[in-house]
Amino acid sequence: MNNKTIKVALVGQPNVGKSMLINSISNARLKVGNFSGVTVAKEEVFLTYKDYKIEITDLPGAYSLNEYTLEEKVTKEFLDNSPYDIILNVLDSTNLERNLYLTSELLALDKKMIIALNMIDEAQKEDIQIDEKQLSKILGKPCFKTSAAKNIGINEVIEAIVTKFEDKKLPTKLIFSDVIEEEIENISKLFKETGFKTHCTYRELALKLLKEDKQTYKVFHDEPIWVKLQPILNNAFEHLNIHYNTKNVEDIFNDEKFAFAKGAVTETVKQKVSVQKTLTEKIDGLLIHKIFGIPIFLFLMWGLFQLTFVLGNIPMDMIDSFFASLIDSTKEILGDNEFASIVADGAIAGVGAVILFLPNIVILFFGIALLETTGYMSRVAFLLDGFFHKFGLHGKSFIPLVTGFGCSVPAYMAARTLKNEKDRLLTLFIIGFMSCGARLPIYVLFTGAFFSAENAGNVIFIIYISGALLGLVAAKVLKIVVFKSEDEPFVMEMPKYRMPSFKLIRHTVSNQAYMYLKKAGTYILAASILIWFASNYPKYPLIEEQYSVKIEQAMSEEEQSYLSGKLALYNLENSYLGKIGKFSEPFFAPLGFDWKMSIALETGLAAKEIVVSTLGILYGLGEDNDENSKGLLEKIKNNIPFASAISFIVFVMIYLPCLAASMVFAKEAGGWKYLVYLFVFTTATAWIFSFIAYNITRLIV
Repeated sequence: MNNKTIKVALVGQPNVGKSMLINSISNARLKVGNFSGVTVAKEEVFLTYKDYKIEITDLPGAYSLNEYTLEEKVTKEFLDNSPYDIILNVLDSTNLERNLYLTSELLALDKKMIIALNMIDEAQKEDIQIDEKQLSKILGKPCFKTSAAKNIGINEVIEAIVTKFEDKKLPTKLIFSDVIEEEIENISKLFKETGFKTHCTYRELALKLLKEDKQTYKVFHDEPIWVKLQPILNNAFEHLNIHYNTKNVEDIFNDEKFAFAKGAVTETVKQKVSVQKTLTEKIDGLLIHKIFGIPIFLFLMWGLFQLTFVLGNIPMDMIDSFFASLIDSTKEILGDNEFASIVADGAIAGVGAVILFLPNIVILFFGIALLETTGYMSRVAFLLDGFFHKFGLHGKSFIPLVTGFGCSVPAYMAARTLKNEKDRLLTLFIIGFMSCGARLPIYVLFTGAFFSAENAGNVIFIIYISGALLGLVAAKVLKIVVFKSEDEPFVMEMPKYRMPSFKLIRHTVSNQAYMYLKKAGTYILAASILIWFASNYPKYPLIEEQYSVKIEQAMSEEEQSYLSGKLALYNLENSYLGKIGKFSEPFFAPLGFDWKMSIALETGLAAKEIVVSTLGILYGLGEDNDENSKGLLEKIKNNIPFASAISFIVFVMIYLPCLAASMVFAKEAGGWKYLVYLFVFTTATAWIFSFIAYNITRLIV
């Protein structure tokens, strides 16, 4: 057993099915992390085949190896500087010409490479015939027809990885026009003559110099050969300028790539030209319709929130009763002491209040993932472009904004697709108005307490849409006052409609559910214990003694219960948490919040889920939790006036996202000062709108 490791870099443009290809490799272990120093997700797959360990690193989708987006930067950095043996380049068979643009750049790296012509089943449906043997000859790399959805050609690719690893590397077939080839030869000749030491080939080095690659120039600047190299490069650029009539090297090489891709496709792809509209065009006719498009989108989102509430409510009672019995059992086992209280009323009650809403979160993420994998979300971005421009936003802003409905952290990272700095900053400031999944438990709790089950889904839909519309208005204000810039044209990739990949959806949803539970089991647990401690201490033995005497002397059970409640309320109001709440109460009082609601909002700065667990702990104290107490919903309904509840929902809808999201925001925006601006902007907006909502509701109800 030689048990060697083969390191594979998985590269492809966005929407070519790389993730599905990885998921369709059976018996593989998946490891998800981050690339060092950046927030881009890193997926690695590990499998064993013929005594070899194969490690596949899925690099972020990149249209080319430029450094326009962070994804492209990460991919280029990895391919240039990380150790790997083979590149596995995944192409979309239905869009070969555009995909070969990236392939031509990969060929220039002069590494061992395999090409997977993915989605071949879709190409066949569209009568696209690819001669993969001829394409292999043109590219000088083996090409395989694959379909991750239909499990076609996967084993052949793995077999080819091992074969390619064992064989010698063949010379690359990437041939440029005569002018460029001549200059590559001139530069390489100097390297040969001087015996220049390098870890890559002379051809690759010459190409990087001609492409004006910054890193390569930095390296050469300190080398003695630089003196001899400079005049050769000056002559080369002059030569290219004469032939191409431009000094822009990027344009020259872009033309070369397009010509290469077009030539390769012309020789290897045959497609019957159909006058009939394709199925994609027919569906687009309805879904991107000028009049019907937006109502259809709103109807789909409304349906999703109805499902979130109706289906999500089914397991809620079971989870609620499970945690209620767990709290009782814990107290029975551990007895009536402080430790039992911290475990039951602190840890279990706090975490239980968050886990209660897991079904709602799973349904919401499932719906969003379903719309994304079918290719619908890209259409909505295109559809809303004109509408967004009225508010000073870019059409591409839609993707980070809709991602914000799931979680603000990936939404902030998704804003990198916007090239214009001011457009990007504006989008980053507005993402918080899209209610993330963590706010859903708060909405479900309050709508469940104050609205009938039939209307709750509609109310949640109204909350989400109101937040989004408010975000658009805020965008317009910020665009006029702060982020003045010219509108950029909107160019976006429109992938074909696909049957939803349930494997991919399962992967997305299970990942999100795991992250949610991980939060519940880590710092939400820690926060719940901290909140329990802060609400139980300091102790007041003299006051307790006075009350215990009164309770003993009380004539009826009702009077005893009243005095016990009064003692619990005194302890809570004079606890550390009570003191903080009382201190900040004047700020929140005009919005109709008592000090308990104020505290819940403040703890929500750490994580929005903690708002629910804080309310659970605070309103759970000073009450007898007997069989007549119907959990948190009843406590909220009995303790909070309707106008205050509406005001509270509005504040939650607008104010600063959680700590994790805030840190990512600061990183993406370019400094902590932007987080301070965001805090002031969101808090002021939340306060003003909550004040308006509170007073209007009081007048109406």
